[in-house]
Amino acid sequence: MKLKIHRFLSATNVEGPGKRACIWVQGCSRHCPGCAAPSTWDKNKGYEITVEELAQKILNGPEIEGVTFVGGEPFEQANALSKLGAILKKENLSIVTFTGYLLEELQESSNDDIKNLLEVTDILIDGPYIKEKKDLSRPWVGSSNQRYHFLTDRYKHIKDNLYKIKNQIEVRMDSKGKILINGMGDFESVKELFKV
Repeated sequence: MKLKIHRFLSATNVEGPGKRACIWVQGCSRHCPGCAAPSTWDKNKGYEITVEELAQKILNGPEIEGVTFVGGEPFEQANALSKLGAILKKENLSIVTFTGYLLEELQESSNDDIKNLLEVTDILIDGPYIKEKKDLSRPWVGSSNQRYHFLTDRYKHIKDNLYKIKNQIEVRMDSKGKILINGMGDFESVKELFKV
């Protein structure tokens, strides 16, 4: 089974609680205005990798406490991500999943793949990005309508302390000299720093 990936980071400190791997899936039919990652929308772009190969890449990579699935839209690849999540959970890694859908919409679905992805998810962050509700005061999200759902007890210790976690960004340069930014913050200000 294969996943269509836009980007993979083996370790990051800004895409959920603790040090995590992060997978940006390729493909999203929602197209939220003002999305920070419109390059993840086209399902014909990105690259394919098998679930088993990606699991080994994660498990043989840096020491982490979990993996974050972001997009694109993870629930458009729920089958493969639920299988990957099940492998990772057996190794005691946590799963954070972002989605533009609401939890209630996902729970009402009769699609078993969607239910399976919810079952392996510790924290679900739901809701579309809404440009008019831009709000960077909470960690990992960009608009005030987005919600945190603690689907397991793994992170219950941070549930009432989210306000203490600040949004952050990471800036990297790849082997070709391309600057890559991830996390949540004021991306326009960061872009200004790199203008020549």
